[in-house]
Order: sequence, then structure tokens, then C-alpha cells
Amino acid sequence: MTVLLSLEDVRAGYGRIEVLHGLSLAVPRGSVVALLGPNGAGKTTTLRAIAGLLPLRSGAVRLDGRRIDGRRPSAIARRGVVLVPEGRGIFPGLSVEENLQIAHRSAPAAAAGPWTAWLEEIGTTFPRLVERLGQQAGLLSGGEQQMLALCRSLVGSPEVLLFDELSMGLAPILVTQLLEQVDALRAAGRTIVLVEQYLTHALRLADLCYVLAKGRVAWCGEPGELRDGSATGAYLAG
Repeated sequence: MTVLLSLEDVRAGYGRIEVLHGLSLAVPRGSVVALLGPNGAGKTTTLRAIAGLLPLRSGAVRLDGRRIDGRRPSAIARRGVVLVPEGRGIFPGLSVEENLQIAHRSAPAAAAGPWTAWLEEIGTTFPRLVERLGQQAGLLSGGEQQMLALCRSLVGSPEVLLFDELSMGLAPILVTQLLEQVDALRAAGRTIVLVEQYLTHALRLADLCYVLAKGRVAWCGEPGELRDGSATGAYLAG
């Protein structure tokens, strides 16, 4: 498959602390790539570097062969790379409808389409959100807040979606529903980079896995190799 998104020898961190030490990875177009590893391995930092929320110290991030590092996060989002951060990233004091309207207005008009048409599309996929348009977003259940964050990320049909711990803190039935939506997005041709705390969920969804350890790639391969135990040592070493 053609590589759509790539990191090349990326170094990044916070203050004097370098977290990514020459990280390189490739994300094929239309695939789900899972970033795995223990806390502190650099998974969230990798997503933040791709989204432009963390400047690179060296290296490059390329989308379809063109560098996107050094651009503002809003410019990277307009190029079609959108991050759904850990903790959902919604406006809790605003209503569900206001959260959705902000996302719709922020997207390129040609890609976003009419507001009413997009709202109708949301109603087909997430009817519970449309039923709660007037409710304050911070009063939604955890699963509903995550659905709202996912909907906000989809306006304008971004090409690459970066998901950081979608399932964190959610009941198993809600996790299943959200991951079904991720699978549907992959089936629709979206490219997804997924950080997921539950290994079984990640392996079920992923086409390719990277195990990170201390800001470097410790192992890369197909999920079946982790599932059948042949690469378990690399995962645990991470």
C-alpha cells in the first residue's frame, strides 16, 4: 500500500526532556496503525507531534510526501489530519449543538457542506447526540462525550484521524460501539493512527502495529504476530 503519512527521524519533547529519539514510522493509506507500548513510551507525544501541537527538534512529518511539520495545528487540520486527544477535547460548558457548530465552522466550507446535511448525517450515525443537542456537553455521559469528540473530528471528512485512547474510562459496551465506528471509518477509506490501552481492541482493529519503547520503535509488524505470541517479547520489553 502507498504510504500516506510518515515520520522521519523525529526528535521532540517537552522543555529540556526529549521524549522521541529519532522516531521513524510509515502509515499506509487507508489503514489502521496502532501505536502500542507502556506509559511513557512516547505514544501520545507522537500524535501531538503529527498534529503540530508539539514542535519537532529535528526530523520531518510528511503527508502524501509533503512536509507538514512546522505548520500551525489549525493548518495541519485543514490539510486533513485531525487529532481526537485523550480526555475528549470538547467544550464542556457549551451545548452539544454549539460544540458541533464550532467544529463545522472551523472546517473548510467546501468540505464541511451545509450544516443541516451534516447534522442529518450525525443523526444517522449517532442518534443519541442529536437527541441531546440542547444539553450541556459536560453533563453527557463519558461515552456520549467521546461520541461528540469523534463527531467533531469528522466534519470536513479529514483524510487522517489520530485517536488517543478513545476507550479510556468507558464501559465495555460503549467501547465496543466506538470501536465499531472506527472500523466503519477504515472501511470508508479513512487512514487512522490509534493509541489504545486495551491490546485486544488494538489488535482486532489494526492492520499494522508499532511497539514504542523510550521514544523509539522497538518492533513493527502485523497484529497477528503479537496475537499469536511470536512478538510478545518485543511488546513486553517495551
